[in-house]
Amino acid sequence: MSDRLYRWDLRASPYLYIAPFFVLFAAFGVFPLLYTAWVSLHDWTLLSDEHPFVGVDNYRELFGDPYFWNALGNTLSILVLSTVPQLLFALLLAHLLNRPLRGQTFFRLGLLLPNVTSVVAVAVIFSQLFGRDFGLINAILESLGAGRIDWQNGTASSHVAIATMIVWQWTGYNSLIYLAAMKAVPRELYESATLDGASSLRQLTGITIPMIRPTVIFTVVVSTIYGLQVFAQPQLFGGGGPTGITGGNDRQFQTLSLYLYEHAFTKGFQFGYASATAWVMFAVIVLGAGLNYLFVRKIRGTS
Repeated sequence: MSDRLYRWDLRASPYLYIAPFFVLFAAFGVFPLLYTAWVSLHDWTLLSDEHPFVGVDNYRELFGDPYFWNALGNTLSILVLSTVPQLLFALLLAHLLNRPLRGQTFFRLGLLLPNVTSVVAVAVIFSQLFGRDFGLINAILESLGAGRIDWQNGTASSHVAIATMIVWQWTGYNSLIYLAAMKAVPRELYESATLDGASSLRQLTGITIPMIRPTVIFTVVVSTIYGLQVFAQPQLFGGGGPTGITGGNDRQFQTLSLYLYEHAFTKGFQFGYASATAWVMFAVIVLGAGLNYLFVRKIRGTS
């Protein structure tokens, strides 16, 4: 009997140890996800006690709304403008820190500081920097002989300003991830490349990047997921309030997250329509992450 109990304990204990995670994940992850899908099929608003079933009408209305396509275009534009420079700068910074330097701990802490800074504080400070009349960026441009830019009212200019916030906050974080991966690359490869006369840039492209490709794929996918859900930066860049939710007076920087929030909380609590938007966002995120993964993997296969 004791042997049987011991064998049962040996087999069941690992599952019991991890069971709390799956219980919490089911309660706070799976159930809300499925419930949101159910709500998206109804005309669901908090202003009414009745929630009639409408099928895919919310999705049909969503795809017919030009503001949705505008928000999707803005989101993709900000994603490209923020993710590409961010990961390139992160690779370069990690490569520099991977070389013998004095005070490496100080520099690593400095890279992490932007990431631990409050998103609200970052957005408020950068909104001031990109101010039309008294912003530091416009003051520098004017001193160089260029005209002032109304960063908030232009589509391209507002996307650049918001992307700059994201780049500043997340470049250091990705640099540390790359640096950790670079530490696992054998030093003998760099020593051999140095003896062969390879420059530092050549070592980065010929040795470092191929050796840390799994990490690069990870950061590309994670940055894509984050970029498609960006909310705080454009909302605060618009000054908060109604202008922040609509992404400017002409919706020039309204993202998908802001579009969802607008319909869920400022337009009659349309939870059914907002849930449909959330599921479309989920599909876009999965598609974007998958395409990025396949793209980076294809580059790996052809190199």
